[in-house]
Order: sequence, then C-alpha cells, then structure tokens
Amino acid sequence: MMADERDLRVLIVEDDPMTAEAHADFVRRVPGFVVAGTCLSGHDALEKFESFGVSGQPVDIVLLDMNLTDSHGLDVAKRMNAKGYGADIIAITAVRHLQVIRSAISSGVTQYLIKPFTFTIFREKLENQRDFRLNLDGAGAGSLATQASVDNALSALRSVSSGRLPKGLIEETLTAISGVVRDASSAVSATEVATALDLSRVTVRRYLEHLVKTKQAVKQPRHGTPGRPEYEYRWV
Repeated sequence: MMADERDLRVLIVEDDPMTAEAHADFVRRVPGFVVAGTCLSGHDALEKFESFGVSGQPVDIVLLDMNLTDSHGLDVAKRMNAKGYGADIIAITAVRHLQVIRSAISSGVTQYLIKPFTFTIFREKLENQRDFRLNLDGAGAGSLATQASVDNALSALRSVSSGRLPKGLIEETLTAISGVVRDASSAVSATEVATALDLSRVTVRRYLEHLVKTKQAVKQPRHGTPGRPEYEYRWV
C-alpha cells in the first residue's frame, strides 16, 4: 500500500508525560497521521518500535526527544535505523548545541524541531515528512531513483508553508499565549491573558487574532460586560 493511501503511523518518544500527550494531541489534529504509541523512555521506545516492525505494522515517523531519562536520543535513533524498518525520525528537543544537531543528522534524523514551537510549525514538519516519503515512493518503477526525484524529496523537507508568523510576531510569545488559552478551563479575554503573562493587552490581542485566523482558536463576544464590547477566545 502506498503512503498516500493510509494514515502515517507516528511513535512519540518523550519522557515528560504531559509533553508526550501534548505532542500526541498535535498529531491527532493533523489529517493523515495517527498515534501508533507513546513512550516515556528510550528502552520502551526501542521495544515498541521492534514490536510494531515484527508484527508487520512498522511506524512511519518517530518524534524523538534527545534528552531521555535512561538514554540519549542519538543512541535511540541509531538503534532504530539499524533495524531497517524505514521509519523517518524527527528530533523534538530543546537542545540547540550545533554538535548535537550535526550528530543527529549523521544518526539518520531527517528534521530537527526545537522547543518551544507552535502547532503550525509542528504540522508543517509532519506534512513535509509525508511529502518527502511520497516523493520517494513515487520516484518511478523499480528501486532506482532519478536525480529529479531525489531533489524533489529533499526539497519537501526544506519547504516552508504559508503559515509562518506575520511580521512583528515571535514564536516564543505565541507559544506562551497559546498555552494560556489552551489550558484555560473557559474562554479568556485579551486582558486576562495579558495579566497572566505580564504583557500588554494590545500585544496579546494581535497574537489572539492570529490564532483565530489560523483556526487554532475561536473568538466570540463576552456578554454582560459594561462599556465597550469585550471578546473572549477559546482553544479549538
């Protein structure tokens, strides 16, 4: 079965349970991808990875943290690639050291996603990885690729979606504001978010409107407030 005829199976390897669940939630929100499993350690990840492969249902993509409690992500990546199941590995980590990034690439990691990040960037990485696989799968008959098919596959990993932040917005602030809206038990106003993060209401409102525009949040009037109408925002 070709990769475009089924959902791609994603294995999440992250030692923080809340972060692992957040990544799983992101995966579920991207059409064409399913969560095959979540692992909180390198040992568990290697066992599940092998189990899926032996059962004939290997995972397609591994979202791999670099700093695990029992091992380093680089070692896990090398051992996974040695299995020969054809999974693509995306590093998801706060580690920014160039030596680690170089080692990750040499260990078979195809993309490197630095924390914190937005859902838009996360989705872009997954979709780029899918395009990369599709370009290789559709390279032509037989097992040999053409130069054009290789170039197309590699360019998919470097493609940038139209979802990049508008001028004046920065990823770190968007991540913080998104977190407040996402974790709130009810809809929140720009004033409430601004107070929680010690930011100006005008600044927060720009980011909230961006979340609405990118369909990550919904906006509605808050009834019962005196004076000028106030709006509240709820995570989708």
